[in-house]
Order: sequence, then structure tokens, then C-alpha cells
Amino acid sequence: MSLDFEKYAAKGNEIINKLSAELELPRDNAGRVMRSVLHALRNRLTIEESFQLLAQLPLVLKGVYVDGWKLTKPFSRIHYLEDFIEEVKNEDGRTADYDFDNAENSKHAIKSTFKILSYYLSEGELEDMMAVLPKALKDFIHHSVGENKYVL
Repeated sequence: MSLDFEKYAAKGNEIINKLSAELELPRDNAGRVMRSVLHALRNRLTIEESFQLLAQLPLVLKGVYVDGWKLTKPFSRIHYLEDFIEEVKNEDGRTADYDFDNAENSKHAIKSTFKILSYYLSEGELEDMMAVLPKALKDFIHHSVGENKYVL
């Protein structure tokens, strides 16, 4: 089996282009938003759930998800949506004030990211992932995904 890196790059570009169009932002911003949301999500899932999520992510997003991951970092739950939004901003680092400039834009960026992710995950995996998240974040993700048809 040969590795077709151009195919993987094309899939990554497809995903970022979808998010860029959804957010009406340049691709660089969309890439940072995707990375920040994936990293914040990774920090709030159990290792087992992270591996189940990884199994369904396209290869490019797998790389983004695991980049800088410290498996020894203790798992801790969050209780409020605002905590998750703050974590996303922290993951974005110095560009957070630009990418997540206010509460409404932050929510929109995160919602859009989950909407795009839902195209690549099964409904069952989304439900499993949300089962370990607080109710407010679970409701937020459900609303983000909306009526999307799930695609693998």
C-alpha cells in the first residue's frame, strides 16, 4: 500500500476551505481555529474517547489533533461552555484576540468547527464524544451540528 500524501493534503485543504467559507475568514485563520478547537476538545476527552475520535478523523486532522499532545497530562472535566471557550482561546495563544475577538465570534467559530467536523464523523462517534462533555457543551455541539448529514 502506497501512501498518497497528495490525497491527504487535498482532504486537509478541503476541510480548511469548508471552514474558511463557513467563517468567511482567510484559510490561515480557519486553520488556527480548527487546531484550537481540536486541542481544547482533546484536553476534555478521556484518552479512550480521544482514540475513538482519532479513528474516524481524516489523516490530516489526526496529525493536528495529536500535535503537542501530552498523554500524561491528567484528565479534568469542565462544567461550563464558557470554560471550553476559554480553553479554545488559550490553545490559540497569541492570536486568540484576533481569531476569537469577542464572545459571539468565539461561539460562531467553535460552532462552525463542530459543524465541519460532523461531516467526517459518524453520528455514533459524535454521541460518544459528547457523552463525556458537560451538558451545556453537549447542547452547544448538538445545535452546531444541526441537521447535517453524517459522512465518513
